[in-house]
Amino acid sequence: MAKGITEKEPDPRVVYADIIDLPHWQSLSRPHMSLYARSAQFAPFAALSGYDEMIVEEGHETDTRVELEDWELEQLNQKLTLIADVLEDGNKPRLTFTVFVPDERKHGGSYIEVTDTVKRIDAAARKVVLMSEKDAVGYKKDAVGYKASGMNKTIDFDKIVAIHGDLVDYMDNPDPT
Repeated sequence: MAKGITEKEPDPRVVYADIIDLPHWQSLSRPHMSLYARSAQFAPFAALSGYDEMIVEEGHETDTRVELEDWELEQLNQKLTLIADVLEDGNKPRLTFTVFVPDERKHGGSYIEVTDTVKRIDAAARKVVLMSEKDAVGYKKDAVGYKASGMNKTIDFDKIVAIHGDLVDYMDNPDPT
């Protein structure tokens, strides 16, 4: 007979001779566990759950919001007034708004451009209401400053940094010479 792993250990076939040839026991009341379920018991454990997401978020760069000068705020106000006047005449201008969207997790945010047809200017709520149902590329539906409002999208006046389009571009360069 073969000895155990070392000379001092007894032969396992002799020690366990009474049970070595018995069939493997299975419960009659519980189903047999699949190999997939058994392997899941030995899957690696992530002790630091969320750590990978935190590293990715920390590497995500944000822009600092630039405070507009008084003359830039006045120019935006004039553009919004012109847009409101054109809307009263029944026209629906298609414009591009540069909007600052704050980051939800850390200080700063990002600048995005939203191009759409203006439906109306809501001066009381200080919002521009756009016609399209489409989301802007890279813009979250519930992001601050560009929210779903029923079927329309709205942009808060406070988030607008610039407005461009055929209707208002002449205001950026008042001196034609």
